[in-house]
Amino acid sequence: MSMPGSPFATLRSFTRDPSVKNAAIKPGTWRRILTYAKPYRALITVFLVLLVIDAGLTVAQPLLFRRIIDDGITPGNSAVVTTTALIAAGVALLDAGLGLLSRWYSARIGEGLIYDLRTEVFGHVQTQSVAFFTRAQTGALVSRLNSDVIGAQQAFTSTLSGVLGNLISVVVVLITMFILDWRITLGAMVLLPLFLLPARWMGRKLQTLTREQMSLNADMSSQMTERFNVAGALLVKLFGDHNRESSAFAARAGRVRDIGVSIAMANRYFFTALTLVAAMATVMAYGFGGNAVIAGTLTIGTLIALTGLLAQLYGPLTALSNVRIDVMTALVSFDRVFEVLDLKPLVRDAPDARPLPPDSPLEVEFDDVGFRYPQASEVSLASLESVARAETRPTEAVLRGVSFVAPAGSLTALVGPSGAGKTTITTLVARLYDATSGTVRVDGLDVREVTGDSLRAAVGYVTQEAHLFHESIRDNLLYANDDADEAAVWEALEAAQIATLVRSLPDGLDTVVGDRGHRLSGGEKQRLALARLLLKGPRIVVLDEATAHLDSESEAAVQRALDNALAGRTSLVIAHRLSTVRAADQILVVDGGRIVERGTHAELIASGGLYSELYATQFA
Repeated sequence: MSMPGSPFATLRSFTRDPSVKNAAIKPGTWRRILTYAKPYRALITVFLVLLVIDAGLTVAQPLLFRRIIDDGITPGNSAVVTTTALIAAGVALLDAGLGLLSRWYSARIGEGLIYDLRTEVFGHVQTQSVAFFTRAQTGALVSRLNSDVIGAQQAFTSTLSGVLGNLISVVVVLITMFILDWRITLGAMVLLPLFLLPARWMGRKLQTLTREQMSLNADMSSQMTERFNVAGALLVKLFGDHNRESSAFAARAGRVRDIGVSIAMANRYFFTALTLVAAMATVMAYGFGGNAVIAGTLTIGTLIALTGLLAQLYGPLTALSNVRIDVMTALVSFDRVFEVLDLKPLVRDAPDARPLPPDSPLEVEFDDVGFRYPQASEVSLASLESVARAETRPTEAVLRGVSFVAPAGSLTALVGPSGAGKTTITTLVARLYDATSGTVRVDGLDVREVTGDSLRAAVGYVTQEAHLFHESIRDNLLYANDDADEAAVWEALEAAQIATLVRSLPDGLDTVVGDRGHRLSGGEKQRLALARLLLKGPRIVVLDEATAHLDSESEAAVQRALDNALAGRTSLVIAHRLSTVRAADQILVVDGGRIVERGTHAELIASGGLYSELYATQFA
C-alpha cells in the first residue's frame, strides 16, 4: 500500500478523476496527421525500405553463428569458421551503415515536419484578432510552438520507425524460429499474452498524465514569460512578494515533478515486468533446448541461434507493447497543435475583398455602429488561458449607434471620460475588431470588403504605451517600412524631433533599445514611435493618448512631431488633455458608448455641455 502523496498514490488519484478519463483523442486526428506526411512520401518510402532491409538482417547474425558452431567448430572445419566469420563482419558493417542512413532519413522527415508545423502555427496565430491575444497566455502559445510540435514530430520519427521496424523484425524472427524448431518457439510464445495486459492498462494512464504534464509546463512557461520581461519584473519588485511568486512556481514545478516520477516509475514497472517475462522465456528455451541437445534431437548451433533470436524477438515485442504509450503521447501533442490551428480568425478577408485605391485622400465614416467585445469561446481556448473552460457569459454593448464622418485630410478629436468607448472606435477603423452592427467605411468602402493588407498599409497607430522590440533603433523603424533607405530614416527622425538624440548615442541607429524599449525614456519612445509612423507614411493616423504620460518638455517635443505626422492626413486623435485638441476640425464627445456632442472647440464651450464641463474641470 503506497503512502499518501507518493507517485503511485498520485497516479491512482489522478486517473480516477472523471475529467481526466474524458480527455480522449479527437476523432480524425490520424487522418489530419497523414496529410502532413504527403510532402515527404518519397523520403518515407526510402526510409521504409531501409527499415525492411535492416529488420531482415536481424536474423542473419544468429543463423551465421549457428553455421559457425554446427558446420565449423563441431566438425573442426576452420575454412567454414573463417569464411562465415567474415560474412558476419560484413553483415555487421552493412547493418551499421543502414542504421546511419535510416537515421538521416528519419531526421530529415522529423525536422521537416517540425518546420512545417511551426511555420503553420506561427502564421495562423498571426492572423488571429487582437481579442485572441488579450486572452491567450504568451507562454502557453510558445509551449505549443516548441514542446508540443516536437512531441508531434516524434510520431513520424521514433514512433513510426519503431513500430514498423519492430513489427517487421517480429515477423521475420518468428518465421525463422519456427523453421529452426517449432516446439521451442511455441513454448516461448506461451508467455506472449503477458505483454498485452500491462500495455493496455498503462497506455490510458500515461496518456492522461502526459496531457496534464504538458499543460503544467505551459503554465510555468507563461509565468516565466510574464515575470521575466521588464514590465513584469518591475511589477513584481514594486508590488509583488518574491516568496509568493516562488511558491506559486514551486507548486506547478512540484506537480510536474510528481507526474514525471509517476510516469518514470510506471514505465519502469512496465519495462521490468516485460524484461522478466523475456528472461523466463530464455530460461525455458535453454531448459528444453539443452535437454534436446543432450538427447541428440537438436544441435548446439541451433540452440544458440534460437536463444539469440529469442533476444531479438522480445526486444521488439517490448517496444511494440509500449507503442500505445508512445502513440498516445504523440497524439496528445498533435491534438494540442491542432487546437490552435482549428481556431478560426475572428477578423479575416472576405473572398471578394478588394484593396483600397492607392494614393488618394481617405474619408472615414461610421454609420450607426454598435459593438460588443467577443466572448472568450469565440476567440480563444480555455487551455491557452490556463482555465478549465472558456467564459460563456454574454458581453455588454460598448458602442451604441455611433455615426460620424471624418473628412479626408481633417483632424477629428475623440474626448470623454475613461471607459466611454473612444479607443474602441479607433480599433474599428483598422479593423482590429469588426463592428457588431452598422458599418465602418473608409473611402466609401465597408472595411469588411477591403483587403487587410491595404487597410493596414493605410492606417498608422501611435498609442500611449509605444511598443518597441528588443532590437536596434534601425530595426524598429524599418519594421514599418523595410524598403526605406538611410535618408528616409533620418528624415523621419528629424520630423519626429529625435534625430539629435539618436546621433548622440555611441551606436547611433544600431543602438539596442532593450525589452519593450525600456532603455529609453517615455518621451523618447513616443518620438521613435512617431518616427516609425512617419516612415510608414499612412493616409489615416490614429493617436491614442500619445502624450498622456509625458512631462512638459517631452510633450512639447512630441507635439511638434505630431504636427508633422498629421499634416495632410486624416487623423483621429484621442486626448484627455483638451488643450491638445482645441484646433481640431471637429471634436466628438463620447460618453457611455454614444456620441453625445460634436462640434468645434468654440462651439462646444458655448453649448455648456459635457465638453464644457470637462474643460472647466481641467483648467479650473
